[in-house]
Amino acid sequence: MFKEGLLALIGSAFWESIYMTIVSTFFAYLIGLPMGLVLVMTDKDGVRPMPIIHQILGVLINIVRSVPFLILMLTIMPFTKMVVGTTIGPKAAIVGLLVAAAPFIARLVESSLKEVERGVVEAAQSMGASPMQILVKVLLPEAKPSLLVGSAIAVTTILGYSAMAGFIGGGGLGAIAINYGYHRGQSDIMYIMVILLVIIVQVLQEVGMQISKRTDKRL
Repeated sequence: MFKEGLLALIGSAFWESIYMTIVSTFFAYLIGLPMGLVLVMTDKDGVRPMPIIHQILGVLINIVRSVPFLILMLTIMPFTKMVVGTTIGPKAAIVGLLVAAAPFIARLVESSLKEVERGVVEAAQSMGASPMQILVKVLLPEAKPSLLVGSAIAVTTILGYSAMAGFIGGGGLGAIAINYGYHRGQSDIMYIMVILLVIIVQVLQEVGMQISKRTDKRL
């Protein structure tokens, strides 16, 4: 159906997409997880209320999240060039994915931690637990299933972003779909890329949900 060279290119693009998704998700969590923790801790109902820090961080997160991904990628190209030395390819795409995903992950973490029953936190406070102890021994363990579900959502969302990065030379399956499927009018290639992306999303989502179920002590 396809030339051998094109099949090799698709295989390479497949691993590029996986590489971009995994690496950018890892670094996005390194930034987004602490941001989400700070949002919860410094909230007016948090264990260490700091309204000014909470408001400033919340505004910064909302600003980045309100910028469409492709526009964000174009806007931060000078920064991307400074960090990785190029504005095209998977490495450049990872920078944009990281910047876009970190605020999204921060909100996912915030939402998961706020699902923890207030009574559990109050019980820990009544026993003299420090804010850090409450965070590490109460909030994070209680919110683990929800955090894992959120991580599955984050991974699949970042994978979708990586496909969009193909519009500006980001590589991966999205680039194949655009350069070979759309621009050259080969709709069969474009559909195959879409099917591959759907399969990857379904696998990642199912793995995340299964892990979440196995760690949920309520089930």
